[in-house]
Amino acid sequence: MTRIRLADVARAAGVSPSTASLALNGAEARLAEGTRELVLRTAAEIGYRPNSVARALRTRRTRTVGMVLDQIATTPFAGLMVKGAQDAARARGSMLLLVDADADRQVEREAISTLVDRQVDALVLACMWHREITVPELPVRTVLLNCRARGDARPAVVPDERQGARLATTALLEAGHRRIAYIDAQPDLVASPLRREAFLATMRGAGARVDPAWVRSAPIGPAGGDVLADLLSLPSTARPTAVFCFNDRIASGVFALARRRGLSVPRDLSVVGFDDQPFLASDLDPGLTTVALPHDAMGRWAIGRALDDRDGPRAREGEDPVHLMPCRLVTRSTIGPPGHDP
Repeated sequence: MTRIRLADVARAAGVSPSTASLALNGAEARLAEGTRELVLRTAAEIGYRPNSVARALRTRRTRTVGMVLDQIATTPFAGLMVKGAQDAARARGSMLLLVDADADRQVEREAISTLVDRQVDALVLACMWHREITVPELPVRTVLLNCRARGDARPAVVPDERQGARLATTALLEAGHRRIAYIDAQPDLVASPLRREAFLATMRGAGARVDPAWVRSAPIGPAGGDVLADLLSLPSTARPTAVFCFNDRIASGVFALARRRGLSVPRDLSVVGFDDQPFLASDLDPGLTTVALPHDAMGRWAIGRALDDRDGPRAREGEDPVHLMPCRLVTRSTIGPPGHDP
């Protein structure tokens, strides 16, 4: 197929190549509006497409953004982060180029090198869960998504874990609960101490006593709910009336345990999760009240920060390089009044 060139547009429109170039590039020049419209209409009719390589050489912009994902393309939340990033890139006239490194550091380094060689305008390095990373060699125009790097000044965006845990705990307190258990996850997760500390602080702030025996750690997954087996076997006047779970998968295990103990959610036990995991939280019976992670908003923020800072994204003076994106409470049907509180 023969490529339609600028000279072809000029010839078909009956103007000089320089006039055609000014019209097609939207240059601020004294072109009659009729001439500009004629050139644009002619270009569309004959199928002219600008040479992206030539434009990149001229403007030093390729209108592309690289996004390297660390084992994220198949996770339940990946679609939301990618969609947010893609929508933000498209709104700025750019194309998002995705690479899933599948947790392989060598693949990650090669992907970054390839995207830099292709002169992407910016790069986003994303992780499948909120964690602290060792930053590989990265170009200046890089933003971290759903991860943070110790001692690194690059802008990063992560969920506000503390704020999300406060939302969950407050929802239970406002429903009248004071005997609330908390199921934590492994302490090596960045989110774990943040959510636990916010739960404890919110309980103390409301004057609610926290029994240390009611704060448990469990594997992430439905089996994690079993750590409450002894507590849910207590008489109704002594057991927890509510449980805040580190994530929705653990919450689903609490559902199963409650049923085995003959308890109903939320009549006998209120449950709140965290993550709003697709195909889980809303599909439980009853639907799980949970805290939604702001993946879409984080993806949008990362792209915006990467592209909107003219000299490359850097933390501004006096600004924490890590931006905390607020979470939101998704209210469904698993919080009820504490039927057995005195």
